[in-house]
Amino acid sequence: MIRFTYRVVDANKAKTLLDKKLEPFLIDEQAHVKLVVPMMDKVGKLRQTAPPEPGKLYWMLFSNKGGYVKRGNRVNVVIGNFHAQGLVVD
Repeated sequence: MIRFTYRVVDANKAKTLLDKKLEPFLIDEQAHVKLVVPMMDKVGKLRQTAPPEPGKLYWMLFSNKGGYVKRGNRVNVVIGNFHAQGLVVD
């Protein structure tokens, strides 16, 4: 699993990140993979979807089955019209 954590600064702009209808992707162009947030039978999607509050930390988990995405890789996170590019996996 790869955990994507972020702090909300602007609640209006953060609504896209927490929208249940939008499917988040973590893309590693070097490894040629597109990871998704897995769905668990009893808990649902492994992501937070509560209304955003400034200053709070939020997270989502991406399934890295096969371990293709490694520490140090540069990845992009895409959720609807939100694009975070060149993030380094820690």
